[in-house]
Amino acid sequence: MTSVSKDAVLERLKTVAGPDASGDIVSQGLVSDIFIADGKVFFSITVPAARANEMEPLRSAAEQAVKAIPGVANAMVALTAEKKGGGMEAAVPPRPVSSPAAAPAGRHMHAPSGHLPGKRGVPGIEAIIAVASGKGGVGKSTTAVNIALGLAANGLRVGVLDADIYGPSMPRLLKISGRPQTVDGKVLKPMENYGLKVMSMGFLVDEETPMIWRGPMVVSALTQMLREVSWGALDVLVVDMPPGTGDAQLTMAQQVPLAGAVIVSTPQDLALIDARKGLNMFRKVDVPLLGVVENMSYFLAPDTGKRYDIFGHGGAKREAERLGVTFLGEVPLQMEIRETSDAGMPVVVSKPDGPEAKIYRDIAAKVWERVQQERGLSAAATPKIVFE
Repeated sequence: MTSVSKDAVLERLKTVAGPDASGDIVSQGLVSDIFIADGKVFFSITVPAARANEMEPLRSAAEQAVKAIPGVANAMVALTAEKKGGGMEAAVPPRPVSSPAAAPAGRHMHAPSGHLPGKRGVPGIEAIIAVASGKGGVGKSTTAVNIALGLAANGLRVGVLDADIYGPSMPRLLKISGRPQTVDGKVLKPMENYGLKVMSMGFLVDEETPMIWRGPMVVSALTQMLREVSWGALDVLVVDMPPGTGDAQLTMAQQVPLAGAVIVSTPQDLALIDARKGLNMFRKVDVPLLGVVENMSYFLAPDTGKRYDIFGHGGAKREAERLGVTFLGEVPLQMEIRETSDAGMPVVVSKPDGPEAKIYRDIAAKVWERVQQERGLSAAATPKIVFE
């Protein structure tokens, strides 16, 4: 692939007229720092906040201009609206290209209760679930991937979107390498393993490449990974959210019709405080709370079977009850879970008959039951899930 330089991109962008055709977007200083990785070009354009919604043609023109440069495989361009005071006010993501994937004939697309005006679903995907945490280090990604595999083991068609742009972990957790192919050069085909369809920034950028992006760039990348991927027909897409309550989380909650959110916490008070922030964020944007998972809940000594509550116990369950949120289950602190995850063979598929896999399958079953409750569907309209 021909190497693409920032200078070449800037030269091409000088052909794009600025707002009201006054000069070009480069000379007006509207173009942010340009990031190039594997033939993909990322940048944002700063426009007046009050006029951000009418600037889509400008964004599209810049994107098309850059895509025409030899050696450019794709371009992700976001609009950044700026306050008069100079602080960034809002990120306006690019208008996405609709995925060609469509739901099979006869399948009815149900709108989840969190579907607010302005939220567009993704064709072929019946429910989108966010797995989130208020802070890092609580095992959110490991929990997300095992819940996804548990849903698949329970008979559902499942995809995973790795929304953690700065620290994508799904390539390693699911032992997937390589680059995704495109469909007619327009949309990406998701990668696959263990029966899951997967998309992650980790497939598009080398693992050691630092992602030095501002909020608008993250929003743009997330939007395209969600909507410009040929997911096909899925019962559920599990979104592994970045930790915290920043731009990525808020964008997903406000722009995507999430069927609900699962919050992962540990028993510790500090983690529970952060988990509350995540719960409150989703509540404020009317996303149903499917429940709370207490990870690293307890430790069972492998030699004696004695239980140790290293981080305390039951904190997440008590907090869930206090807040009126479903408690989905507790996952032990086990070497088996960590080792299989690090090896790219999560415990639900590597040890499907083990006690840890059963815990995740049961949590997955409860998650799907909560989705159906929130969507108001009868049991007869959904796949049968039986608790063992």
